[in-house]
Amino acid sequence: MLKEFKEFAMKGNIMDLAIGVIIGGAFQKIVTSLVNDIIMPCISIFTGKIDYTNLFITVGDSKIAYGSFLTAVVDFLVVAFSLFLIIKYINRINKKIEQAKLQELSKINKFGNQFLEKNKLFKKKAKEDDTSKEEQKPTTKICPYCYTEINIFATRCPHCTSELNKPKKKKAIPETKE
Repeated sequence: MLKEFKEFAMKGNIMDLAIGVIIGGAFQKIVTSLVNDIIMPCISIFTGKIDYTNLFITVGDSKIAYGSFLTAVVDFLVVAFSLFLIIKYINRINKKIEQAKLQELSKINKFGNQFLEKNKLFKKKAKEDDTSKEEQKPTTKICPYCYTEINIFATRCPHCTSELNKPKKKKAIPETKE
């Protein structure tokens, strides 16, 4: 059981998560210091040197510390904005990497695509030369009202619900006796 736990704890995902939590905690301390020591004092300059951490309202015996709440909101907004910028930058890098891979694949597949095109041409010529197969009958038609493709036997268009002409039945040619 101890061996299984060791294998579980040493997996890459667990270690990455642990490192992420530690770095996140350190980042949170930096942001809290930035908000408390730089941003909030700058805001208090414009609002008359008010210390937001000590603002509170007393209701009965309760103390509502709305100043600490405002500081926490600013703290959250700084963290959210910085994460937004980081993710936006990472997505931009991933997009460039993806485009580079696609360009490389297109260079690699250039020969393969030429081969496929030649193969298609060969198959087309083989079909044209093959006279034993019958010409395929159409299975669809175009609705004269909405111009969408529908089944050839449809009497009403499923898209625009227009009533269509009923398909003409082939009249049997009476046999003539000679």
